[in-house]
Amino acid sequence: MIIEPRMQNPATVLPDATKAINLLYKAAHSAGVPGSTLELVHLRASQINGCSACVDSGARAARKAGESDERLFAIAAWRETPYFTKAERAALALAESVTRLADRPDAVPDAVWDEAARHFDEKALAGIVLWVATANFFNRLNATTHQPAPQNWG
Repeated sequence: MIIEPRMQNPATVLPDATKAINLLYKAAHSAGVPGSTLELVHLRASQINGCSACVDSGARAARKAGESDERLFAIAAWRETPYFTKAERAALALAESVTRLADRPDAVPDAVWDEAARHFDEKALAGIVLWVATANFFNRLNATTHQPAPQNWG
């Protein structure tokens, strides 16, 4: 079944939102985190949230940036595969906790945070948290308004 959008993407209806999103993108991507790691956490959050537009665009962007098919195919089961570095695994665990805030009393357990902090300094952690929050923001806009995949983001 192909879903019809309920409306245009809210970020395109309100041009100031697009400006704000671009600023969030720039801030997160200037924190010193490898771009591939940011692509992976965006894709994983989007999978969890069931955002077809972001899963599609995230996988395409990651592939365009050089990600292998093996890594893209395995991202949903990253714990059980050999394809990801320790730093990427820490970022993915953090992304999952940030995305699933209501799944446990301690939304982001100390063990998850501490492992991420072993691999990333405070600025990089800020970039990851900001980018995962932004991915969740995109997911909520797209899922709520039934934005289809693929999208032409401009």
